[in-house]
Amino acid sequence: MVSRPSGEESEGEASLGGGSGAGGLARLDAGALIGLLEERPAPEAAMLYRDWLAQPGRGIEAAPVWYNLGVALQQQGGHQEAALAFSTAFRLQPALWQGALGRGLALEGAGAREAAIDALREALLPVEARRQIHVQLARMLEEQGRLGEAIDEARAALLLAPDQPNVIQHLVHNRQRCVAWPPTALAIPAVTEEQAELNAGPLAALALVDDPLRQAAIGSDWIRRNVPDVAHLPLPPGGYHHERLRIGYLSSDFCRHAMSFLIAELLERHDRTRFEIWGYDCSPEDGSDIRDRVLAALDHHVPISALSDAEAAQRIRDDEIDILIDLNGLTKGARLPILRRKPAPMQATYLGYIGPVPLPEMDFLICDAVTIPPEMDALYQPRPLRLQGCYQANDGRMPALPHLTRAAEGLPETAFVFTCMSHHYKLTEPVWESWCRIVARVPGSVLWLIGDNPVSRAALAARWAAAGLAPERLIFAGRTDPARYRARLGLADLFLDTTPYNAGTIASDALRMGLPLVTTLGRAFVARMGASLLTAVGLDDCVAADLPQYEELAVAIALSPERHGRLRAHLAGGAWERTLGDSRDFVNRFEAALLEGYSGCMSAL
Repeated sequence: MVSRPSGEESEGEASLGGGSGAGGLARLDAGALIGLLEERPAPEAAMLYRDWLAQPGRGIEAAPVWYNLGVALQQQGGHQEAALAFSTAFRLQPALWQGALGRGLALEGAGAREAAIDALREALLPVEARRQIHVQLARMLEEQGRLGEAIDEARAALLLAPDQPNVIQHLVHNRQRCVAWPPTALAIPAVTEEQAELNAGPLAALALVDDPLRQAAIGSDWIRRNVPDVAHLPLPPGGYHHERLRIGYLSSDFCRHAMSFLIAELLERHDRTRFEIWGYDCSPEDGSDIRDRVLAALDHHVPISALSDAEAAQRIRDDEIDILIDLNGLTKGARLPILRRKPAPMQATYLGYIGPVPLPEMDFLICDAVTIPPEMDALYQPRPLRLQGCYQANDGRMPALPHLTRAAEGLPETAFVFTCMSHHYKLTEPVWESWCRIVARVPGSVLWLIGDNPVSRAALAARWAAAGLAPERLIFAGRTDPARYRARLGLADLFLDTTPYNAGTIASDALRMGLPLVTTLGRAFVARMGASLLTAVGLDDCVAADLPQYEELAVAIALSPERHGRLRAHLAGGAWERTLGDSRDFVNRFEAALLEGYSGCMSAL
């Protein structure tokens, strides 16, 4: 019992009979009542709980009191009465699952074992219902950026039913985003790491494996599950014979997206004496300047968000597009069922997804001789279509940039600043360990990363501390607008690329801002982007064969002011502007490759 001074009347004892007095039990809410009675002997507590429940007007708020009454009755051996009390608590408030459990245990205590088993089973949602609830919770939490919780819900769904490839896909990628390494170690007994890798989905695959054939296998598995085969639209045997070839660009990223920043000037500079440019647009209307610029660069803008895949494909066929260029590949927003209908004589994938797109209806994957050397052609589907020089389109216009200082960005003035502004899902454990060793070997240096998400920041900070590095040497930057992001890059000293998923747009922006970059030369297209960019600007000596050489290269540059200065001077001398930034030259090379590919397609018809 609760002890109190002698002669003092408890609030409960003030009105044991009716509870109508000013201090009576009837006036207490459920929580206060339970708090008052929690240490009373079971018989007394049961009597007082009954008295409170007997008052009129008790509703669902009484559920915890019914539950506590059941506990008190159970302690006295009143199992049948306890079962009724527990049952009432659960009926009033189904979220109070302890009521269902208490009922089952009370019936067991009463010797009614079969009834106890039935009671517990009745309280459970069917497995399929629980699975679907976990899946939908995982989806919603992921969309809100609550990645840790999304991971927990996806695992719960897989523990109930492990054969859910799409759930595995999201779980693996969210583990990548949270730098939970290895991302394929799901702790699901029925899902091996190999199975998790196969079901990881196309985007996750680029950061998981440096093998074009394995990337293609993962992509094919995803296509098989998500993109059904459909009949092709009939095309004229010899093509359309237009005076100007009609090029159609298909994209969900004609908006404030990295792809649009890259291709805007390509669209503007296409030779209108030879080509007519169409845009099949399923992008969000974000009101951005870059969206306005892209749409203005099109000769024909065709919104297709409201069209079905069949209707959109028929529109492309009706417009008699000669060359259809897909700018999504296997990324979010892709309209692959349109491509499966083969509405154009030549279909190519470009820029949006840097890897195999194993769709039989695709004719070409646009690349260059560094990203896919000729000897690796057999590893890719669709077949490579090479540009002379670097594959990557760029906008040669330099936007107005704000003036930034290291102090304003939270960087030490005199430190050597290593940076990587790529998303954390591109990070792998070997690369992270290499970065830690690089910083440890360069006195006074810091590592500057994008903040990305709270879970990955906390995990990286913990790994940083475990490597014995001071917390102030790891600095996170918040997200910002494109102009400030570019200006930030100019504050750093050396960009450390990721592998097997290299930086693409960000790497080009770094070189444009005079920031040297070190990368590795992998096997897959995506693992050779950095090498292609560096080769284009004349810095192929910044391409390492593997991570140990990459580590030595980064340290050597950081410890040699003269060597670092030469790299800076080379970029400051217009290396980017003469090469990657020469949009006129790029458009000529791009159009020459398209004509070559189109000629081959026409020969095959």
